[in-house]
Amino acid sequence: MSRRTLEMHWGEHHRGYVEGLNKQLEKDDILYGHTLDELVKVTYNNGNPLPEFNNAAQVWNHDFFWESMQPGGGDMPRLGLLEQIEKDFGSFTNFKEKFLEAALTLFGSGWVWLVLKRTERCLAVVKTSNAINPIVWDDIPIISLDLWEHAYYLDYKNDKGKYANVFMNHLVSWNAAAARMARAEAFVNLGEPKIPIA
Repeated sequence: MSRRTLEMHWGEHHRGYVEGLNKQLEKDDILYGHTLDELVKVTYNNGNPLPEFNNAAQVWNHDFFWESMQPGGGDMPRLGLLEQIEKDFGSFTNFKEKFLEAALTLFGSGWVWLVLKRTERCLAVVKTSNAINPIVWDDIPIISLDLWEHAYYLDYKNDKGKYANVFMNHLVSWNAAAARMARAEAFVNLGEPKIPIA
């Protein structure tokens, strides 16, 4: 990701969502004081989004996206996260192919996510349009890829595939993903219960 893209994406687009949300919250005593997670869920309004939803969700999405990357990222996840990916996708290669396919087939602006689905107790790749993110469905995001044009167009023009491959091979933070997965496991039992030996 070039400096030019980062300055425009983080410095203009992300900042614009923050400033827009702050202006909206100044006028709404009911929503003021919620955490960002709560604000996204409340303003999603069961699929009938309130005016504040787009800014709240895009602030959340972008915060999560920046934290999904690290210098020298890419490579492969390790230990428990890798085991869960192999269990749920058959192999890391299968997961990666599914993630990249989702990026290439997303129509319009949106996001691709690796999530832990609470009800099914498994990892899945999901696509969302515009500002929607998986927390509104009670899924637990592990990594995300921004597929709005402002995320890639300056560096890759219309080559979403190259952008998605660079993300997966050089930017994704499997360290952040592993930490998120460890927190998620506190809420979702992924294995058989372990009975302590007396």
